[in-house]
Amino acid sequence: MENVKGFRDYTGENAIKRAKMRKIIEKTFQNFGFEPAETPIIEYEEFVRGNNPNDEAVSDTFKLEDKGKRKLALRYELTFQLKRIANNKKLPYKRYSIGEAFRDEPIMGNRTRQFTSCDADIVGSSAKDEAEILKLISDILNKLKIKFTININNRKLLNEILKEQEIKDKDKESIMREIDKLDKLSESEVKANLKKYNADFIIAIFKKSESYFKRYKSYSEIEQLKKYCNMYKIKLNFQPSLARGLSYYIGTVFEIKSDIKETVCGGGSYLINDIQSIGFGVSLERLEILAKMQEKNKRILIISIEQDKKAIELAEKLRKQNIPCQTFFGKPSKALEYANSYNMPYVIFIGDEEIKKKRFKIKNMKTGKEKLVNLNELEKELEKN
Repeated sequence: MENVKGFRDYTGENAIKRAKMRKIIEKTFQNFGFEPAETPIIEYEEFVRGNNPNDEAVSDTFKLEDKGKRKLALRYELTFQLKRIANNKKLPYKRYSIGEAFRDEPIMGNRTRQFTSCDADIVGSSAKDEAEILKLISDILNKLKIKFTININNRKLLNEILKEQEIKDKDKESIMREIDKLDKLSESEVKANLKKYNADFIIAIFKKSESYFKRYKSYSEIEQLKKYCNMYKIKLNFQPSLARGLSYYIGTVFEIKSDIKETVCGGGSYLINDIQSIGFGVSLERLEILAKMQEKNKRILIISIEQDKKAIELAEKLRKQNIPCQTFFGKPSKALEYANSYNMPYVIFIGDEEIKKKRFKIKNMKTGKEKLVNLNELEKELEKN
């Protein structure tokens, strides 16, 4: 049976890698003082739409109806649920959430319609918190051995520029979305799109050097963010055309770029229940493509040769030492075939001979080498390979 378009299964090495990445991300969130929150994947459609029904991500929500004819929807992201769970929390409220999100959008490149979103947000934030969020992202990407660039901008600066150029209020959001595509489409394509609003002339402004933008009052917020990021030794790249797609952003916006065409992750500042907040989201799927982390595979298959009790005892001892293992009760030939099919690097035989010698025969499935070891020597043997 084929998967529904845009949905995937994860098994074997992929699933193991994703689980390891998830642990790294969650541990990093906790190291920065964020507490976990779990929220439903199904919400009332009206709540999902919120005040930004025309945003592309919002318009791509999967819509449902229950037996009571209530209009529901799958969540398209995790941020909007903060409106409910952040109520009456002592500020700043720092929460992280790792869960599934869904978007009914065209399948292109590395996009999927279901993805695991890893979000961290601070409700009741300042420029210092914005710098901390960028440091948090940097730590995660460094642990996953992902090369990256942090592009930043400010929505207030964009609004200030558009106001100076006498752009109509009703066109501002649409024009911002077009300007935001300057790093995705050719300049001529963006220019053609801006002509619809008689605003193609503004492209010239966004091609100017960073020093030009110091004339705008809102640039001071970028300078402030840079000051705190310097304390964390974080490098930032100012990108004046960056707007981000969601219209609820009100100040700082940022995107992380790497070796793939798509943005790795992004975020910015926004209001939650009229409280200044900052946050970001990253999908596990994007990170999985880029992560270069390597971990020694120590999985062991313990093969019982009519010594089931001893095999179980050994398995219990290994698990107490956090060595992953499982037992196989059957013919050794079948056991070796099983170990190969699941890419297990080691097998241990337990039979009459091993019991008499009080040592275990461990076989390296890659090299074919066998060695008799006791329990104390076993872990050292695993570290060698």
